[in-house]
Amino acid sequence: MIRNLGQQNTIFNQYLAEIRDAVIQTDPMRFRTNMERMAMIFAYEISRMLEFEVAEVSTQLGVAEVPVLKDYPVLATILRAGLPMHYGMLKVFDRSENAFVSAYRKHHKDGSFDVQVEYVSGPPITDRVVILSDPMLATGSSLLLSYKALLTKGKPKHTHIVTLIASMEGVQFIRRNLPVDEITLWVGAIDDELTAQSYIVPGLGDAGDLAFGAKI
Repeated sequence: MIRNLGQQNTIFNQYLAEIRDAVIQTDPMRFRTNMERMAMIFAYEISRMLEFEVAEVSTQLGVAEVPVLKDYPVLATILRAGLPMHYGMLKVFDRSENAFVSAYRKHHKDGSFDVQVEYVSGPPITDRVVILSDPMLATGSSLLLSYKALLTKGKPKHTHIVTLIASMEGVQFIRRNLPVDEITLWVGAIDDELTAQSYIVPGLGDAGDLAFGAKI
């Protein structure tokens, strides 16, 4: 199941426009803030699909019955680019446990690269809802490897994959390689083109570098 928030006319698209804008991108704090804002909107939309139960809340004047989350999802992200999104998710799901996957592109002299996963940390996730966030879904390789790394912590009940901008090729890759009945893919936009270096066009560039500075 794919849910594209960019197809709706909401404030979400204002933030999407700003993270794409090459001039606004020169302000790293604004770039990170917009990633957080978009992640918070994603989190709100995902909350509609979670289980709730009625709780009795004592006020100064009586007792109110309020639907509250039955279980908080586990929030997972891919270091380092996903950290602003993770923080935005955590602002909404403030009682969630957290998981982190270290995945990166190891470039070779001929211009090719392999995706390397160095470690994964997090709580047990068996029969729990997991939200895995990463700002860009290009080829889909790093996301697939990160998802498999999370499975070392157990088999989740359902996984919501959240990305700001995806390529059509990446979306198709996820469809082919992940169990569609166990995954919901949330995107802010789907772009058609992917370069030979696996960058999304028009995309936005390197989200990690724009948020935290160029890698050495």
